[in-house]
Amino acid sequence: MQIDAAFPLSMPEGLTIGVQYVLNSIRWAKLAGCPCVDTTDERCKPVGASDAEVLTQMKRTYEQLVRVAEGYDIIVNIEPHGYYTTDPEAMQELLYSIDSPYLRLNMDLGNTFIAGQDPISFLQRFKSKVSHVHIKDVSESLYRAMRGELTGIAVSHCAIGEGVNAENIRRCLSILHEADFEGVLSIECEGQGGPMLERSLAWLRNIISKAGAS
Repeated sequence: MQIDAAFPLSMPEGLTIGVQYVLNSIRWAKLAGCPCVDTTDERCKPVGASDAEVLTQMKRTYEQLVRVAEGYDIIVNIEPHGYYTTDPEAMQELLYSIDSPYLRLNMDLGNTFIAGQDPISFLQRFKSKVSHVHIKDVSESLYRAMRGELTGIAVSHCAIGEGVNAENIRRCLSILHEADFEGVLSIECEGQGGPMLERSLAWLRNIISKAGAS
């Protein structure tokens, strides 16, 4: 389980409104018996700020959040979903800015792909930090129209395994299996009354079974 605390922490308000938003989510997660909260940044770079300034602000923000999260025994995940978090170099700075097991990665296989990154190399780089995984495929039409223009999508608009991201998902699941990943695999897929989710679940179970995982 995970609670979404996705106030865009790269915005100027990240150090004020964003911190309080996530801190409240951490407290609620503790009361609800949920082990993780999910955080991210804005799709666009803030106007008038340099990358170094924004990353410094985000690192200060995560320092405050992790200090409290440690006390509550709640993991703070960073999800690639925005301008900085889908950039592996920026993610490196954020994830390794604090030496704490309570700052981890919510790997999103659809967001990294639609942002123009390679989900496989992204996951390989940070596999030791992953505690939660979002699985999304990408339709060919969306891929052709928007890859590199978006930094994230809410859900897969095609059944998982039927889009252009299917092979990346397959290989990423193998990486996770080889790394003895024991966290959550979360299907993020449009429902359409059930059939699309059913096909997604069947495909995913088949891939996991072939990998020899449970």
